[in-house]
Amino acid sequence: MKPKEFIAVVVSTFVLVILGDGVVANVGLAPRLAGSAYNWNTITFGWAFAVIAAGIIAGADNNPAVTFAMAVRGETPWSKLVPIILAEFVGAFLGALGVYLVYKDGLVSSGMPNVWSTGPGSVFGNSFWGGDSSGALGTYSLLTACMAEFFGTMILMWGVLAVGDKRNASISNLGAFIIGGIVLVIGLCLGGPSGYSINPARDLGPRLFGLLVGTQGLFDGIYWLLPPVLIPMIAAPVGGFLYDLFFKNE
Repeated sequence: MKPKEFIAVVVSTFVLVILGDGVVANVGLAPRLAGSAYNWNTITFGWAFAVIAAGIIAGADNNPAVTFAMAVRGETPWSKLVPIILAEFVGAFLGALGVYLVYKDGLVSSGMPNVWSTGPGSVFGNSFWGGDSSGALGTYSLLTACMAEFFGTMILMWGVLAVGDKRNASISNLGAFIIGGIVLVIGLCLGGPSGYSINPARDLGPRLFGLLVGTQGLFDGIYWLLPPVLIPMIAAPVGGFLYDLFFKNE
């Protein structure tokens, strides 16, 4: 993998996370407006445009689940798989660092809350669903969160493949906007039970950073490994297989 390719992946994932986790920090800390002035729509639109910005600026991979699925399909060389995924996690970690530097005052004064990752103890869960860091998932079970991540990631994979499908050549130059729209609708329609990670680097990279700066409860229990990390890694290749089975033109 060439250095420029590695850097492009790092930058793409950095932009995704600094903007995506940035909107979560903005919503959760709400330094200028009461918390009720924000809602789930703010987060979903922020993340959607983070995806668009990352795609336009760098145009590189930023999701290990999709990267792995593309390797399974033979579209990404296996020799590049580990370097790409490493770059994605580096970019996600640096993106979390960027959020920390921007929101440090609010984060420190609030006791370093979880603006980094999805699931129990997240800022949004605490603010709007009354969640805490004890492992409670509100009204949603761990299995339900896994199902949400599975279907969300599968639909994301369908969108990625559809944009690159030759039958959609007329819209391929709008790929970043289309994928951003798909992420938006996933968040609006399927994001509630799990926070719609649908991207292991987006969740685990900032989670590791949060651990270093003192956020509590990030690795309590098994949640951190299942819905946001392992399930997308399974769902993306399954989505690719089903896309080829039902939609791909020979």
